[in-house]
Amino acid sequence: MAMPSIQVSETPLVLYVLRRADDALILGHRLSEWCGHAPMLEEDMALANMGLDLLGQARELYSYAAQIEGNGNDEDKLAYLRDVRHYRNLLLVEQPNGDFAHTIARQFFYSAFSDPYWRTMTKSSDPTLAAIAAKSEKESAYHLRHSSEWILRLGDGTPESHARMQAAIDNLWAFTGEMFETDDSERALIETGIAIDPAALRPQWLKAVSGIVGEATLVLPKSEWMQEGGRSGRHSEHLGHLLSELQSLQRAFPGASW
Repeated sequence: MAMPSIQVSETPLVLYVLRRADDALILGHRLSEWCGHAPMLEEDMALANMGLDLLGQARELYSYAAQIEGNGNDEDKLAYLRDVRHYRNLLLVEQPNGDFAHTIARQFFYSAFSDPYWRTMTKSSDPTLAAIAAKSEKESAYHLRHSSEWILRLGDGTPESHARMQAAIDNLWAFTGEMFETDDSERALIETGIAIDPAALRPQWLKAVSGIVGEATLVLPKSEWMQEGGRSGRHSEHLGHLLSELQSLQRAFPGASW
């Protein structure tokens, strides 16, 4: 019999940690889908290693969320046994891989945010989050450097690679605004020094993104309209399909562990 979904007591801190854990889990899974399909062997390994970095971040965050929730859940239950509306990841990270340029653009937009985010979070008043941030920042710095190099290579490459990279940027741009949003539960954590205000990172993010995109002879869209909903559990149809695969083993064989 299939394992039923769990219920989670989402206090502000639990919710905050789950949002970051879900980002890492879902994007890590997306990168894992490239195993055996990347353009070259070295890139196959690079994407797999980046996916493993993100899964490692997810494990630490889920374990901490389970600890502070205190309802008997663990990292596996939080990762695999919630309904789709209870996942709080950014809409950006659940978007399908598409072609290689689309995957790189998605990684670039996310890494350009996560790198300064984790670096700033090392000063969190929560010692566990600060420790997770110290490790994650080193990984996100590499992810940003790697994806930036591909933006440059593809954008300033052949007419075909340029067109594909520009199309990827145009398609994903509307999902970037959600990274800088906050709600009442997060604002309370920001006031206590546990969390940081992501809106404060937007100028730094935009400067880094604009610099790389411009150097790659690409342009950023001018539209200010942004998609939202992932943080509150309103997702695209893509996440449901992703979770049906991601959760299949745990649902069919309860207690299986990573």
